[in-house]
Amino acid sequence: MNNKKAKAIAMLGACALLMGALAGCGSSPAERPEAGGSGASSQAAGNAAEGGTGGTEEAEAPKLSGSILLSGSTSMENLANALCEAFREKYPDVNATAEFTGSGAGIEAVLAGTVDIGNSSRNLKEEEKEKGAVENIVAIDGIAVCVDPANTVDDLSREQLADIYTGKITNWSEVGGADAPIVVVGREAGSGTRGAFEELLEIEDACVYANELDSTGAVIAKVASTPGAIGYASLDAIDDSVATVKLEGVEATVDNIKAGSYFLSRPFVMATLGEISEQSELVQAWFDFVLGEEGQKIAADIGLIPVK
Repeated sequence: MNNKKAKAIAMLGACALLMGALAGCGSSPAERPEAGGSGASSQAAGNAAEGGTGGTEEAEAPKLSGSILLSGSTSMENLANALCEAFREKYPDVNATAEFTGSGAGIEAVLAGTVDIGNSSRNLKEEEKEKGAVENIVAIDGIAVCVDPANTVDDLSREQLADIYTGKITNWSEVGGADAPIVVVGREAGSGTRGAFEELLEIEDACVYANELDSTGAVIAKVASTPGAIGYASLDAIDDSVATVKLEGVEATVDNIKAGSYFLSRPFVMATLGEISEQSELVQAWFDFVLGEEGQKIAADIGLIPVK
């Protein structure tokens, strides 16, 4: 009998121990403060790690949004449109657009704060800089002299070109061509191309124009369709509808402009009100792109000379 009682007591003790263990395993974090603390710390660490990773990714690849408006030089139309298209493709939430109102108007607009960037196909004037405009050169352009396709004159000296535009030479026969009147075509007052052309030839305010047109395309079209016409336009805008004229025996090509042997060249400027570092994050990103490898390749692809 004693043996049976001992066995019964042992079994009851074992059951009690088993039930206690099961109760412990089933207890909640609230019933186990020490475990709850450890679990909460692990969860917090996990949340912090997840949040930290997300923050790092965002810092590495900031999402740009908003709009950039450029205005100014019609000679920069090809470049500005190509850059805007590529920038929009890279940053889909950014609306980058350009208007073509002439260099002077573009600089006035950026000084007035109505646009982000003023495109100018000439160097900025001292008075514009004094008002706060900053000259950011993004490419170099050559100015080509063009004539109608039937014209046999294919080379002019600097002096001859200046004399044609100031009215001292009025017939093509005076420069080795046919006996035909010269029709002098150029840009309107305020045009960056006109300003650069006249400045480089040192004939500012002395030109005698038969036609003063308000865009690069209009100049090319007028010269192409007018017998005896001569005009000037951005090198990258010249097409097969006109013939180009050598100057001092040098053709208007990118290589010759790079070499410094072709004298009619000028900068393409994207002016800002204040330094680039003072602009918005979006405008700074624009200049990083334009002056970076991608932007400079675009400039080269359309016939301009990169500056980087």
